[in-house]
Amino acid sequence: MQAALIPMEFINQKILYLRGQKVILDFDLAQMYGVETKRLNQAVSRNQDRFPDDFMFQLSEEEFSNLRSQIATSDEQNSDNKKNMRSQIVTASQKKRNIGALPYAFTEQGIAMLSSVLRSQEAVQVNIAIMRAFVQMREAMLSHKDMAKRIDAMEAKYDGHFSQIFEALRQLFEAPKPSQTKIGYIKD
Repeated sequence: MQAALIPMEFINQKILYLRGQKVILDFDLAQMYGVETKRLNQAVSRNQDRFPDDFMFQLSEEEFSNLRSQIATSDEQNSDNKKNMRSQIVTASQKKRNIGALPYAFTEQGIAMLSSVLRSQEAVQVNIAIMRAFVQMREAMLSHKDMAKRIDAMEAKYDGHFSQIFEALRQLFEAPKPSQTKIGYIKD
């Protein structure tokens, strides 16, 4: 996959939240860089001093198992028989990597360090795209928090006069709750 052709949405789908950090797994990075996972990990192992624990870590068996089950669950919830791109990529990536080895997760700093280890123009371009995705995510999260603070401040300022409006705004920012409506016929 060429760097210029990697859509931001594709990169955003690859960013996971593990151990309190946003990360991308080695096999997803390898796919973006256009190299085998084995080659990416070899480059990292030759330069271990550049990758401290806060730059990358290896997933535990439990973490990887949970991740696979989450992907399977999202496949089942996908409508109209469309296949989940994420699952297809994980399956394809597992064929290219040593199945017995647990994947590595790279933090934003670890991904930035990869461009110096891989040393290709494509790696630099891929890193630029990934860094932009991390920045975009961070800005979206800050914007959401800022909007929530503004709503709270306005509600306090207007002392409940517009409480219904503020409650409606809060509901817009919350995830939808599953319907509790019963379906069926009512007997007379």
